[in-house]
Amino acid sequence: MSSPFRLEFDPKPFEKKIHIGQHIMLMGSCFTEHIHQRLESYKFNCLQNPHGVLFNPISIFTSLNHYLDESIIENDDLFDVQGLWRHWSFHSSLSSADKNTARIAMNDAIIKGSSYIKKADWLILTLGSAFVYYHNNQIPVSNCHKVPATEFVKKLITTEKIVLDFEQVYNKLLLVNPKLKLILTISPVRHLRDGFVENNRSKAILINAVDQICDRYNDVAYFPSYELIIDDLRDYRFYAEDMVHPNYLATKYVWNKFVQTAFDGSTKEVIKELDEINSAYQHRVLHPDSAEHQIFRTKYRKKILELSNRFPQMDLHNEMLHFS
Repeated sequence: MSSPFRLEFDPKPFEKKIHIGQHIMLMGSCFTEHIHQRLESYKFNCLQNPHGVLFNPISIFTSLNHYLDESIIENDDLFDVQGLWRHWSFHSSLSSADKNTARIAMNDAIIKGSSYIKKADWLILTLGSAFVYYHNNQIPVSNCHKVPATEFVKKLITTEKIVLDFEQVYNKLLLVNPKLKLILTISPVRHLRDGFVENNRSKAILINAVDQICDRYNDVAYFPSYELIIDDLRDYRFYAEDMVHPNYLATKYVWNKFVQTAFDGSTKEVIKELDEINSAYQHRVLHPDSAEHQIFRTKYRKKILELSNRFPQMDLHNEMLHFS
């Protein structure tokens, strides 16, 4: 009998499951974007990173506090670098050559995040790195905005710091939204600019912090996206050309594991139905006027209509138009 080429593991299913009609907010590193794209493609109601991509826990907690406190960004909070007005807590995608435009965009992001967090059923946080950059050794930043490295001090924060800051923001979250449940995950993207050894130290701190948090709170679950890439797939063929970011196959694999771990039975069935509809949507039509194709279109119009009736909040307008 031949030996297996790899060791696969299935994460333990969550006790509380996600339902497709619920609201999901996602924050954190670029790996968050992959999960958000999948959720959005399956018609979930979700919001991703109003502040932009965030890599370290301190920046994530700072952004959450902006939403919970309904903070207001003033013109004096912005600074100009290379002709763009920026803010230390926001990604450069919200920067602008016009100061007022930048300020309005950032305040709109806070309003959007504040409104959504109050109604969210789930908050998914993806932690990327335990390294935090402090401007002038004082202000923790989410983005260095091409400011010279000499103006920053890089610190490896402790497990204790992450747990303490999490507890403070978590208690505020529950006051605003008592029904909120959290999923923590650690990005499998390796931050090799920090160094190979340093990256592993950083991930170890995050893993330890998340473990302590999940032990303390029943409504906080851990999804092992990091372990699925590093220990399960464990091969450079599952990485992009930079050998750092997981590729399409890897993120799809993690997504499928997430579906099995986090979604309830009815949601899994809806995903299967949407997969079938999407496959039909992509189907190449050679004879659009044929009787066979008319039967095909009628079949999928019926499927889409039934799904729309069961989930009226689901936007299937484009799919219905396609088969009309």
